[in-house]
Amino acid sequence: MKPVTYSRFMSFLKEELALSHDSIAIAQRYSEKNPGPLPMILWQYGLVTLDQLDRIFDWLESAPLH
Repeated sequence: MKPVTYSRFMSFLKEELALSHDSIAIAQRYSEKNPGPLPMILWQYGLVTLDQLDRIFDWLESAPLH
C-alpha cells in the first residue's frame, strides 16, 4: 500500500471505525512478525467486528491507487 493510501487508511480506521491507536498498534506489531493483511489481523484479534471488516474491505476496494 502506498504511503498516502496507508495514511488515509489509518485515518479511516480511527475516524470512521473509531479504532483506538492501541488496537491498531497491536495489529501492526503482529503483522510485522507474521505478515498478513492488516484487516484480517484486526478481525482475528477481535479488534473489529465482521461488519467493520466488511466496511474495511469496501473502503480498500474503492480507495484510489495514488
